[in-house]
Amino acid sequence: MHRSVKVFATALGLGIVAALVVPYLLPKRSTGTLSYMQAAGPAASFLSLAGIAVHIEHRNYRGQESDPPLIILMHGFGASTFSWREVLDPLTQFGEVVAYDRPGFGFTERPESSIEVDPYGWRGNFRILDSLIAHYGTERNIVLVGHSAGGELAAQYCLMRPESIAALILVDPAILTTGGPPPWAEWILRTPPANQIGPILVGGIAKSGDVLLRKSYFNPAKVNQEIYDGYHAPMKIEGWERAFWDFTKAPRIRNLPGTLDSISQPTLIISGDADTVVPVSDALELEKLIPNSWLELISECGHLPHEERPAEFMEAIASHWNELTQKFEPPGHLIIE
Repeated sequence: MHRSVKVFATALGLGIVAALVVPYLLPKRSTGTLSYMQAAGPAASFLSLAGIAVHIEHRNYRGQESDPPLIILMHGFGASTFSWREVLDPLTQFGEVVAYDRPGFGFTERPESSIEVDPYGWRGNFRILDSLIAHYGTERNIVLVGHSAGGELAAQYCLMRPESIAALILVDPAILTTGGPPPWAEWILRTPPANQIGPILVGGIAKSGDVLLRKSYFNPAKVNQEIYDGYHAPMKIEGWERAFWDFTKAPRIRNLPGTLDSISQPTLIISGDADTVVPVSDALELEKLIPNSWLELISECGHLPHEERPAEFMEAIASHWNELTQKFEPPGHLIIE
């Protein structure tokens, strides 16, 4: 028995040493070779927001109103402005449109998370959104559109900045069903060994991301090479793995479901009726939890209605636009923290 305990203690000690040392011996080379600007291409547009170069897609309003709203598009996990490609121009019938890449995704600059405010956590994300609104729309009505994890952030922002947002559109929002590590694992992810091995582990996301992309479509045959290329393009950026890891371990707000009844903005919820990434039952429940909300289910559609069924997506917005905008009032003063 004494010998067995000694063997076990030795094995445990070796395991601890390996866990602490091995991560530092693994190669750290990124699969990307380009800067974020090189990967984006010469035609790409950037804004300096909260001290970060943020990649944006902007479209001018083409309607008749003298004071059109500003429509801000927030993409979901693993996506970018590329995800909004089918609806960027159609949305200009309702207002000026701007989509941007959230930190850790797309072609937005990927700074080290050790800067003053972690750009990958909710505080950093909200500072960028504050700055974006200040740049485009301080004196205008803002319609915030968030897809999946971007929908979660959009709802959180509305609760924390109710004076800044006039209306909310949530697209297959990951609010009741969310991703990311459980709370108990967060401290582990921030340990030095985890920070060494984490970027290496997330390097395999390209393959798993393709699986998730196909799963996000009702008809996966629609996912052609052009779409794969669009989603893969940001992985050409040197150090994208480190930034993705910083996003993975960034702080999150976890009490959103219990505060949804405090959302004061008129809210449209859009969901594919065959979404297998975020259950359709979530959208049904959100309509009950969010006051002054409406639900539109798009038939034969998965997790990406704005990509897979853009015409139906636009019809859903058009059918509720008057309800979303009829109570527009002069926006409140935006305070940037």
